[in-house]
Formats: sequence, C-alpha cells, structure tokens
Amino acid sequence: MVPEDRREGPGADERSAQLQAAGSVREGCDTLAAQTPCGRLQSRRARIHQQINKELRMRTGAENLYRATSNARVRETVALELSYVNSSLQLLKEELEELNCSVDTDTPDREGTTVPMIPLGLKETKELDWSTALKELISGHFGEDGASYETEIRELTNLRQAVRTPSRSESGLELLTAYYNQLCLLDARFVTPARSLGLLFQWYDSLTGVPAQQRALAFEKGSVLFNIGALHTQIGARQDRGCPTGTSRAAESFQRAAGAFKLLRQKFSRAPSPDMSPASLSMLEQLMAAQAQECVFEGLALPAPTAPRDCLAQLHLAQEAAQVAAQYELVHQALIQPPVCNYVPFSWTTLVHVKAKHFRSLAHYHAAVALCDSASAEAELLEQVFLGPLPPSEPRGLVLPQEYEERRKLGKAHLKRAILGQEEALRLHALGRALRRVDLLQAVLVQALQCSLTRYSELDLEDDFFEATEAPDIHPKTHRTLEVRAPSFSRVKVADIFHRLGPLSVFSAKNRWRLVGPVHVTRGEGGFGFTLRGDSPVLIAAVIPGGHAAAAGLQEGDYIVSVNGQPCKWWKHAEVVSQLKGVGDEGVSLQVVTLLPSTEQPSTGDRRPALRGLLRNQKECGWGTSVPVRASPRPLLGWGRKTKRDKTAGGLSPASQP
Repeated sequence: MVPEDRREGPGADERSAQLQAAGSVREGCDTLAAQTPCGRLQSRRARIHQQINKELRMRTGAENLYRATSNARVRETVALELSYVNSSLQLLKEELEELNCSVDTDTPDREGTTVPMIPLGLKETKELDWSTALKELISGHFGEDGASYETEIRELTNLRQAVRTPSRSESGLELLTAYYNQLCLLDARFVTPARSLGLLFQWYDSLTGVPAQQRALAFEKGSVLFNIGALHTQIGARQDRGCPTGTSRAAESFQRAAGAFKLLRQKFSRAPSPDMSPASLSMLEQLMAAQAQECVFEGLALPAPTAPRDCLAQLHLAQEAAQVAAQYELVHQALIQPPVCNYVPFSWTTLVHVKAKHFRSLAHYHAAVALCDSASAEAELLEQVFLGPLPPSEPRGLVLPQEYEERRKLGKAHLKRAILGQEEALRLHALGRALRRVDLLQAVLVQALQCSLTRYSELDLEDDFFEATEAPDIHPKTHRTLEVRAPSFSRVKVADIFHRLGPLSVFSAKNRWRLVGPVHVTRGEGGFGFTLRGDSPVLIAAVIPGGHAAAAGLQEGDYIVSVNGQPCKWWKHAEVVSQLKGVGDEGVSLQVVTLLPSTEQPSTGDRRPALRGLLRNQKECGWGTSVPVRASPRPLLGWGRKTKRDKTAGGLSPASQP
C-alpha cells in the first residue's frame, strides 16, 4: 500500500528545508550525503575510533595467548598477528591525527610533488600505578609519611598518562622531554644498582607490536627516548617540503631523530624489544640521516636557477643526488640483514630500494644536463663530479671529452642510465602492494622518467649511429654536511616533583643517613662552636672541641635540616647564618642528618632519634636483607652513565661561623 503524499500546509516545504538544514535527516536518506563537511569529518573520526577499538581488542586477545602458550610455533604465529595489528593501529592513529589537525576535508593541491618519507610509529604502553611502590620507598628509606605525597604521585601519574598520547607537534615533544627529565630525577633519587622501584614497565614494540616488560626504570627511560625520536620522524614527514622552509624543518627533524636513536644505542643495552636492539637503532639512525640528506637535495632543487641551463647548479644537484643514493644503498643493506629483516616492514625495504634507484637516476640525469650545456672551460668541474678527487700521483683511467659533440654523446649515455634506473624504480614500486597505493610516489617516478625521455629525445639525432660507451658513476658529494643532533633536554625546564624530600646530593636512595635531634645548642662567647659551609643543605664543616656544639653532640659532616622547627633542607648558606645570628641567649633547636658509610649499620647510641620522622628500627628502614624482586625473563635494560662525585666540604662555599 503506497501512502498518500499529504501536505500539511503551505509552509511545509519551508519547515522541511529548515529541519534538514538543522541536521534532522529523514529515515531512508543518505546520511553521509546530507551531512555538512564538518559532520562528514566527525563521522570519519567515529569510524576510525571504532576500528581502533576493534584492533585493541584483537591485540589484547593475541597478547594473552602469546603469554599463555609455550608452543614455539603458536608464539611465532601470534607474534606475526601482533605485528599486523600494530601496523594497523599505527596507520589508524596517524589518520586520526591528520583529521584532528585538519581544518578542511580536502587539502589543497601543491604545484610540485615530493617523494614520501618513512615515519616511525610510537611505542605504546599501559597504565602504571606508582602509588604503592613510591609510598613504601618514601616511608621506608626517607623516613617520611608516604601518604603525604599523594599530590606528587598524582602529578607524576597524570604526566605519564599524557605521554601515552602526545600530539604530533612541538608541544608533544616538550611533553615527552619533560617526562624524560622527570624520569632522570626519579632515577637519581629512588634507584640504586642494588634496588629498583619494583614496578613492572610494559611497552609494545613499535615494529612488531609484541609486548615487552621489565622492572628497570631504564626501560621506561629508553622507551620515552625512542618515542622522542619517533615523534621527530612524524613531524619531519608531515612538513610541506614544497618550500625552502619546509625542507629545512624536515631535515632538522630527521637529524634530531637520528640523534635520539644514536643516544639510545650508546646509552642503553640489553633491550627486551627488537625495535631498541643495537642493530635496529643503527638502521634507524642511518635511515633518518638519509632522509635528512634527501631534504637537502630537495632544498637545492626547489629554487629555479637564474639561467635554465645553469651548469654549476646541475653539477651540485648531480653530486647531492649521488650522495642521497649512496646513503639509501647503505640503509637498504642494513634492512636486508638479519635480524632486522625479520621484523622491519617489507614496504620500508622496498621504498628505500626504490629511493636508491630513483636518486641514482637523478644523479645521471643532472650530470647529463651539465655535460650537454657546459662549456669547455668547465671541464675541470666536470672531472671532479665524474671522477672524484684523486691524488696527483695516481693516474686517471678516464679522460672526459673536450669537444661538445663528444660531451653530447656522453650525456646521452648518462640519460640512458637514468632511464634504465627510473624504469627499475617503477618496477620495484609495482612489486610492493603497499607502495602501489602511494600514488604520490608513482607520480614522482613517472615525472622523473618523462623528463629523462624528453631530454633523451632532444639529443637523439636521426643520423647518430654511434653507440656511446658506458657512462661512469657520479662521485657522491654534499655541499651541506649534516650532523646528527642529540635531543636538547635542557631546553625543557622541569621542577623536581619530589622536591620536598630534599636535595638529591644527600636525600636519595643511594645514601643512608641518621636523623638526629632536636638538639638544643646555646650561644657561648665565641658563638655556637661550629662552622658552616655550603648550600642546600648547609653543612657543619667543623666543630670546635669543648664548645657548646660539641657538648650537644653535633659532629663535623652533619647537615642541618631544621632550625627551630622550620625545615631548611633547601636554605642557602646566608639564610641559615642569618637565622642563627638572630637567636638570643635561649639558644637554638637544630635537627641534623649524618651520612652513614655504606657498610655501617644504623644505630641509635648516643645519637638521639628525632621525635618525628625518625625510622624506629633497622627492618623498617630497609637496611636489612633486601626483599628479592622477581627477575625479568630477559636481561634488564642497562643505562650507562658516569659516576658523579658526591658533594664534599671542599667544593662548597667559604666557611662561616655564626
């Protein structure tokens, strides 16, 4: 039965149009077609979120199976599935980030085309509960109420939670750097070679998606440093390299990424995940250096020369392209070597191989242009490009032709090598299923091949029956040497979250101390009978024998932590001296700490325990036998650092006697 089409009045059409304009779409209509661009963008975000949730559920199931099974074949199959899920998650998150950063649904077309870069996905991690471990350590070793540090622990938890999803921008880098600096402070305060925090840090491998976990804080630091380098690669890959500013920024980002991976390779050892192994980090360092060198070539190729056939500019481009090709060939060799080839995506290996062929062909193309458009006076420059710098005593086996016709034939031979290389690059591109979807790469390769064919047709004369000899290789050389730049951690200033525990030079898990006081000291004719030196905390550098301080039990080497009930761990030397000078005949009440040798067990003896904050016994302090921590199935990740000297009296400020 067909319903009757009724009109409710003359204004029905207007009201219907208003409802549709307001977003109310009738059932049976194409909702996506009726939505505004903003609505379509939101629908795409919703679909991506659904796909991400689906992949996360699949990863959780595969992860549980990976941990539960002991069958080697099943574990290998699950690890392969985890790598597929990890790749899908990385692509979905990058797509979501692009949608969140985009203003319009369609990006404007650029005049030029650039070869796509290889960004690295971020390592993922699960939530971590710092509360129990830190509270126990603060109460057991530092002798303070761990519950009073809820605010600090919550701040650290929120910071780590934010680091799990950093933005793909400079603010995301600052966030990761701030957390890394906090981890360095945590390492200096709470971790010793014999004692860890007891927390289990879990991170997913960036390349395979397989989870890895350790109880070493160094693994957390290394994973964050890896993400700093990975985020630099994503920022560099997103730059608009169609302008000089974009190529410069992209090159700097890839340089800093290479610096992060180099620092990680030098400082960390025994990593539990493949992406942080020395072989992988060395390969990533080479890859990012090659991509930075590619940005240099693109920067030189961007500005149009004053003369369309500028020989010197073409020579520079030929050498730069040969340099890029040489670096990508080294990267390709690293990618096909085991164990890197077992977990690196095949699309990476194919793309690097395509780039090596592409830039080698570009070197021959620009060399051919320089040969055909050069004058006889520029023969010396041509020899440096084709033959490279040779010692005067070594004879040259190849002499470049001086006549124009001979240079034209040699240029034709270089064009032939360029055409063959570009056809090979297109063939390799067609072999990769993932690369076939990158239309931009194919457009770049086709455009380069078309330029070579056009130039070759200009030189190919009808009566030219002479077959030129094989064109020589182009000597690689760069006119802008790129240096690997380590991450600049000092540019992000952070305040120690656990500042209240006191200066790190004294109040850390590496030191043991005894808290003494309150000790009442009166002023004599010569003062209190001790000499102060240093800042934060102020050190008792000397105690006069027979003086009031010696009678009260103060000793040389004690640190003053309280004056008349006021905590003074962070006071400067002048502040403590001023406070003591203002004391009358009634004297002053001091609390001090005495550092204990590593072999000495704490004892009360004549040193009276403080009324508040003093640990009651050896077991509570944790100076007895340490509780064994369950070892990780893999060796712990190590962090190499130089041993710092403890603060001594000789390195402090001049002594003062109040």
